[in-house]
Amino acid sequence: MKYTNLGKSDLKVSRICMGCMGFGNAATGQHSWTLGEAESREIIKHGLDLGINFYDTAIAYQNGTSEQFVGRALREFVKRDDYVIATKFTPRTQEEIDSGISGQKHIENYLNQSLKNLGLDYVDLYIYHMWDYHTPMEEIMEGLHNAVKSGKARYIGISNCFAWQLAKANYYARMNGLTEFISIQGHYNLIAREEEREMAPFCASEGIAMTPYSALASGRLSRHPGETSKRFVEDAYARFKYDATAEADEKIIRRVEELSEKRGVSMTEISLAWLLTKVASPVVGATKLSHVDGAVKAVELELTTDENAYLEELYVPHALAGVMAQNGKIFS
Repeated sequence: MKYTNLGKSDLKVSRICMGCMGFGNAATGQHSWTLGEAESREIIKHGLDLGINFYDTAIAYQNGTSEQFVGRALREFVKRDDYVIATKFTPRTQEEIDSGISGQKHIENYLNQSLKNLGLDYVDLYIYHMWDYHTPMEEIMEGLHNAVKSGKARYIGISNCFAWQLAKANYYARMNGLTEFISIQGHYNLIAREEEREMAPFCASEGIAMTPYSALASGRLSRHPGETSKRFVEDAYARFKYDATAEADEKIIRRVEELSEKRGVSMTEISLAWLLTKVASPVVGATKLSHVDGAVKAVELELTTDENAYLEELYVPHALAGVMAQNGKIFS
């Protein structure tokens, strides 16, 4: 495993971040394909054994049971100083808005619940899961700064936003002596490269780490065309993100398949090796031990300039897909 500093912080993270959305009680959350605690623990332990020290979860994953599974496993298997844990909070609910709960109080409440779920005193990275269009940005930044001042979060990150939003928020923080975002977790992979338009160059200029989710496009970049899985069949959100562009994407996936056969490695390794030339630490979900193996091997695989160009050549502009573009509009 190789390691890097996360943005301008002193957090030393593995080049692969284990995404923990696939862990949690399938009976209590929005996904039917997640793993129970015993299977989750096995995968987390395997990741630790292979050098992965960076784990990403969220209070929204399976109603907090992902946080609970991850927290218990990490506390048992490794010392607190030897891993980096990130979790995320969602926007205020309508009930909170109607009750007059401020953005600051919302963050305090959610962070306290996440810490309880994880069984920890602090998280290393607290991530603003998606832009809250119903809460003033100033309240969010104040609330996140309070989380850092209190010692309950070491650093803050953001997910699912536009470059202008990240720039505006960090400029506000800088001008007012508040904590700035050190990382962005956006939607970025070989068949979804819209982050390259503005987000990637902005982050490069500001020293902000990119830790994209959906690094393998919900498995599409790791499976031969025609192969399927339980998640592929049951994950409606992933189908929403990728079905509309499936024909164009398959041409790129075929090139991943071709290069994997030529190099004698898995499609996972090819897809992640490409992404690792662009970002600090992609978030890679795992529901099998082999998923962890492939991700870790990718860190050591170096593609040639020609191979990277070959993978990129057929990309065509895509409409935004994901949390910022559901139903064709920006929403929170």
